[in-house]
Amino acid sequence: MKYNILIFFLLSLSFYGCKQGNSSEKTSVAITKSDIKTFVLPEIPIMLEMPEQRADYLASHYWDNMIVSPQDTIFSYDSTEIEQAWVNYCSLLNGMSYSDARAKVKEAFEKFGQNKNAFIHFIGLAEKYWYDPNSPMRCEELYIPVLEVIMNSSVLSDAEKIRPQMHLTMAKKNRVGEQAINFNYTLQSGKQGTLYGISTEYILLFINNPGCHACEIVIGQLKDSEVVNKLISEKRLTILALYTDEDLAEWNKHLPDFPEEWINAYDRNQIISNKQLYDLKAIPTLYLLDKNKQVLLKDVDFGTLYDYLISR
Repeated sequence: MKYNILIFFLLSLSFYGCKQGNSSEKTSVAITKSDIKTFVLPEIPIMLEMPEQRADYLASHYWDNMIVSPQDTIFSYDSTEIEQAWVNYCSLLNGMSYSDARAKVKEAFEKFGQNKNAFIHFIGLAEKYWYDPNSPMRCEELYIPVLEVIMNSSVLSDAEKIRPQMHLTMAKKNRVGEQAINFNYTLQSGKQGTLYGISTEYILLFINNPGCHACEIVIGQLKDSEVVNKLISEKRLTILALYTDEDLAEWNKHLPDFPEEWINAYDRNQIISNKQLYDLKAIPTLYLLDKNKQVLLKDVDFGTLYDYLISR
């Protein structure tokens, strides 16, 4: 995770000019203006002069001034203000290592979990920003500790944990730093191969649907990328374009869209989808693996992939 010296938290503390939409979680109890509390950031000790120290302190104490007791029956903070505070919190964590950020998220959600209404409100924000495939802040590595706190929560029922459990199961599959799950693929000729049978330095797994607009955009980006084509020509990168659904007529129709230098294949028995080997909450999906099939990038956009490959 990159450390951004321009972090807003350097820390002018007046950051509510940008408005966001309301959280998807709504309280069923009417709140009067006099009930609404104001979110206040903690004061950073003046002896902490380095930006890294100040950011670390702020991340650890970000929610300390939030007044929420276990007995409160409403979450009495303005949802727009809290959502902007959450966006800034996400930006702050983005400047830290995953291990440090995950620890701070876990601590924060254990605090939220003391009150069910606050807990549900922040769970909604975490899902929206860290798990939704359309979020530019998507980050499963920060969403995982949220889900783990949920599963250990005493304020949520078993029924309320079903959806988070599904998310946790999928988020823990094919994580960065772990080996990707192997699978078989089939070429148009009928010849079969396996993910683990590919031996180049890098493997780009590009799961797509023929004809989908977003897939067409990514295909164009990959075809036009000098760095991608250079790595392919040097035999350092293999692109495995994989179709996981069952309409082979449609897949065959769009095969000319893909360069011959790629491996263009389909999952003959839809094992990946049926057994949920990979999280396909959004198509297209890009995974970058190394020669040992260790996941380097999980479910990223082309820009993130390009930034990684340009330095190889």
